Amino acid sequence: MNAQTMKVACSNCNLRELCMPVGLSPQELARIDEVVATRRKVKRGTTLFRSGEAFESLFAIRTGFFKTCVNAEDGRDQVTGFQMAGEIIGLDGIVNDRHTCDAVALEDAEVCVMPFDRIGELAREVSALQHHVHRIMSREIVREHGVMLLLGSMRAEERLAAFVLNLAQRLNARGFSGSELVLRMTREEIGSYLGMKLETVSRTFSKFAEDGLIEVRQRHVRILNAAELQRIVNQQSAQ
Repeated sequence: MNAQTMKVACSNCNLRELCMPVGLSPQELARIDEVVATRRKVKRGTTLFRSGEAFESLFAIRTGFFKTCVNAEDGRDQVTGFQMAGEIIGLDGIVNDRHTCDAVALEDAEVCVMPFDRIGELAREVSALQHHVHRIMSREIVREHGVMLLLGSMRAEERLAAFVLNLAQRLNARGFSGSELVLRMTREEIGSYLGMKLETVSRTFSKFAEDGLIEVRQRHVRILNAAELQRIVNQQSAQ
């Protein structure tokens, strides 16, 4: 353990219900405390792990915001996701014991390190934890399916509306406002994730603002008409 890590206790964490199963006994929580041994600080712009690195741990994001990205054939970074406090990152490494993407901190962050071999051992003994790990992996599969749908068939307005609403819903689940967003990612990173050009992202944000759906001040976005944003997204399923 060095200056970058410190002891952490899941049993006293206010994000416990988001990244750990509910209903655990004090004894089971104490055992998980032993597994989740350390926290690690990650400075803005630095990587938590890189593509090709050996997979050893999952990471529960305690504070901060990350993006995951892969290197495209043309040399550019392709953003594959954005992760926030209370979410688990590193699942990409389970299949081949190596990470398949880079995880980059979009702001100063702190993660809880969960050695995967020890999580696996404990999950075999604590059925609630095993179920929870499976649920997290299933959620990731569903999320990827949703992104494929987003990129495959939605128009620019539908993509951005879905992105804004999803971000608001995830933040609201963590006790933050469901209508006041601070975008930790750049317009360019949003475009990379949604398969849109930077100019299209900016133009669509401006159109939403002109139509009274959102209010935009640099990286601050205030949702004024969530119902209409949802109607834009629902146009896709009605087609």
